[in-house]
Amino acid sequence: MNGTTPVDLHRFPDATYGKAKRGQPPRRRNVASVMGWAVDAVADYVDNIRPRFGLPDHPALWVTERGGRIKPAEINARFVAYRDALGLPDVLSPHSLRHSYVTHLTEDGVDRRFIQTQVGHECDSSTAIYTHVSDDFMNTMLRKAIAPALGPGDAPDEKDR
Repeated sequence: MNGTTPVDLHRFPDATYGKAKRGQPPRRRNVASVMGWAVDAVADYVDNIRPRFGLPDHPALWVTERGGRIKPAEINARFVAYRDALGLPDVLSPHSLRHSYVTHLTEDGVDRRFIQTQVGHECDSSTAIYTHVSDDFMNTMLRKAIAPALGPGDAPDEKDR
């Protein structure tokens, strides 16, 4: 697999729904991954792992060996077990991965509106809270922003730091 072939999630109708707002049904959400390895990982699961559960007509993408859908509490418990086994900080959670996704997309120069849509935020300010860019990224962006005002030869470069 090369990360460019989309995974056919239409076979799993529940896979295209995101979190619901209070008192409303779940919202349709399509996540277009810009990270090829993620597409490859989901495709590998769909093609090689999920069929072993023997549930071809189950509407959920992520299922258990007993035929149910994986619940958030089960994901959290497994994440905590792996995190603790690896000796990683307790502050890491599955939700941290969501923050990391937004941060990596931001640092890769992906359009903010695209990112906002990907994570299902109505307001850009919500997406901004998720973004934790590195100091190097902030310094690079600051240099790019002030360079036009300084003129040629006046912009600080790496050797001035």
